[in-house]
Amino acid sequence: MSELKPRHPLVDDEMLEDDLEMDLESEQQRSRLGRRRKRKRGHRRRLTLAVLPTILTLGNGVCGLAAIAIAVSTASLDWTPESKLFAAGLLIFGGMLFDALDGSAARLTGQASRFGAELDSLCDAVTFGVAPAVIVWRISDVLLQRLTWGIGVLFALCVLIRLARFNVETPEDDDHEGFEGLPSPAAAGTIAAFAIAIPDLADFAVEETYPEWIHQLAQFALNGSHYVIPILALVLAFLMVSRYEYPHVFAQLVRGRRAPHQIGQALFAVVGVVLLHWVALPVVFCYFAFMSPVRSFLQGKSASTAGSNPTTSAESG
Repeated sequence: MSELKPRHPLVDDEMLEDDLEMDLESEQQRSRLGRRRKRKRGHRRRLTLAVLPTILTLGNGVCGLAAIAIAVSTASLDWTPESKLFAAGLLIFGGMLFDALDGSAARLTGQASRFGAELDSLCDAVTFGVAPAVIVWRISDVLLQRLTWGIGVLFALCVLIRLARFNVETPEDDDHEGFEGLPSPAAAGTIAAFAIAIPDLADFAVEETYPEWIHQLAQFALNGSHYVIPILALVLAFLMVSRYEYPHVFAQLVRGRRAPHQIGQALFAVVGVVLLHWVALPVVFCYFAFMSPVRSFLQGKSASTAGSNPTTSAESG
C-alpha cells in the first residue's frame, strides 16, 4: 500500500505566491503591450492626418523625377534639346513651388512631423540635387565629359550635405526667417533658370526684328553658356555648404514683412521679366545667390579699412 503524504502548508503558500506573481507579471506584460498598441495606433493616426502636406511634398518629388526623365530622353521624345531643357527647368520650378507650400501647409494646419521633414528632404535631394546635375550634364557638350560628370556629382553631393546639415542644426521652434548657406532650391533654381532662358536666347540670336548687336550678344551668351553653367554649378555647390546668411524669401512674403528696398528690388525683377522674358530669370537668381557673399566681402573690406585708419576713426569720433 502506498502511503498518503500529508499536505505541507508552507509549500502550498509558496506555490500560491508564485502563481500570484506570475499572474501579476503576465498582467503587467499585457498592460505594456496594450500601451504599445495604443501608441502605435496613435502614431499611425497622426501620420494619416498630414494628407495635404504629404501630397505637396510628393508633388515636389514627382516634378524632380519628371525633369530627370525629360532631360535624359533621346529619340523617345521628339523634342529639340532646348525644349527638353526648358521643360526640365520648368519642372524644377514646379518642385520649388511645392517645396515652398508643403512646409507652410504643415505649420498652418499644425501637422508638422518628423516624418514630413524626412520625406521633404528625400524629395529635395531628387528635385534640387539630381535633376540640376542632369541638366549640367546635358547642357554642356564642349567640355570633357568626365569633367561635367564630376561637376554634376559634386553639386548633388553638396545638396545632400546641405540638407543633412539643415535637418541636424534647425530646431523645431525655428522661425524660418533665414538660412545658413545657399538653400538648395535657390541653387537648383539658378541652374534651371539658365535652362529656361536658352530658347529665348536662341530667338534673340536669329529673330529679324531685333538689331544686329542683340543678335551678336545673344549668340555670345549661347556659346558661353556651355562654359558658364558648369562653372556656376561649382560655385553654387560651394555656397550651399558655406555659412553665408540668406533670407527666407517665401516666408517673408507670406508674413508680409518686406523692407522698402526689397520692394524696389521686386519691382526691378518684374520689369526685367516683362522686358527680357525668361532671360531675366538667371539675372534674378544670380543676384540672390551672390548677394550675401558680395555683401560680406564688402563689409569685411570696409571694416579692415576702418581698422587700418585709426586716426580717421578718431577724428570722426
